[in-house]
Amino acid sequence: MKIAIPVAQGALCLHFGHCEQFVIFDVDADTRKVNGHQAHTPPAHEPGVLPRWLKELGADLVIAGGMGGRAISIFSANGIRVITGAPSEEPERVVQAYLDGALDAGPNACDH
Repeated sequence: MKIAIPVAQGALCLHFGHCEQFVIFDVDADTRKVNGHQAHTPPAHEPGVLPRWLKELGADLVIAGGMGGRAISIFSANGIRVITGAPSEEPERVVQAYLDGALDAGPNACDH
């Protein structure tokens, strides 16, 4: 499984479309352990571009602070699950909390 985290200034970016990078974590779904991760600089943000790009990178899940409804729909159409409302913490901590079943996801931080 591959988990994508939008990152700005070393922490999960609360607004998905404004991140500096995406960190893609390669996770063993059976053991729920991180096997590695890699940072990627995204293409220019335009409607529909990031979901297709992350699909090409193999993402199965995106964990974000906030994301618009249209982007969530496009991710769903590409077979990628989305969790919004994640806290702005180091991406490694966010992924580990998800794997431990302890991710405290609140309301979607995006209002569009």
